Amino acid sequence: MSTDALHVGAEPLDALAPDRLRLTEIFLSVQGEARSVGWPTVFVRLTGCPLRCQYCDTAYAFHGGQWWDMDAILAEVAKHGVRHVCVTGGEPLSQKRCIGLLKKLCDAGYSVSLETSGAIDISDVDLRVSRVLDLKTPASGEMHRNLLSNIPLLTPNDQVKFVICNRGDYDWAKSMLLEHELDSRCEVLFSPSFSELPARELAEWILEDRLPVRFQMQLHKQLWGDAQGK
Repeated sequence: MSTDALHVGAEPLDALAPDRLRLTEIFLSVQGEARSVGWPTVFVRLTGCPLRCQYCDTAYAFHGGQWWDMDAILAEVAKHGVRHVCVTGGEPLSQKRCIGLLKKLCDAGYSVSLETSGAIDISDVDLRVSRVLDLKTPASGEMHRNLLSNIPLLTPNDQVKFVICNRGDYDWAKSMLLEHELDSRCEVLFSPSFSELPARELAEWILEDRLPVRFQMQLHKQLWGDAQGK
């Protein structure tokens, strides 16, 4: 029987187990973003997200998915035989048990990163995890969801990412960079929104302003376009 058919009220029975998470997919690919770009990486994509960014490329992870035991997740990750693991979504921290999964992955010896929107408190995330905080720009439509209390929690092991859609986004991100001295806390990444802003244009703005940020493009989209599961 499908897990989707098992319910107590509105809550699937599987959700009552203390070590289960709802997953959209687990797959092996090349990391396309952030500090570990280029490394073969296992992606653990959790289901669900409270945000609706206008450029979202993983809307298929908003709903559905299957319930997995944490031990089964770790066993599936181990099958791929690589050391880098990225827990992503959706918004993975929208499932509280994500915190426990991250700890178990670190305990197993993986190099673990977490892709999070920045709209949910990161204080309980294991400090061995590289937290990639995606601060939402005005053009994302979700800027009001940014939880700025996360910024003082950042360490040199973490990263802040800005997806830039236009010049207004760039100017806003630059002001956030300077106001919060983000580059003194962690690595800062500026990325053009795929198909919305020419990458060269963003690179030239960064060079003109001599910003202490790392320009990046989504490597996986250069390789596979908008294909899901890459």
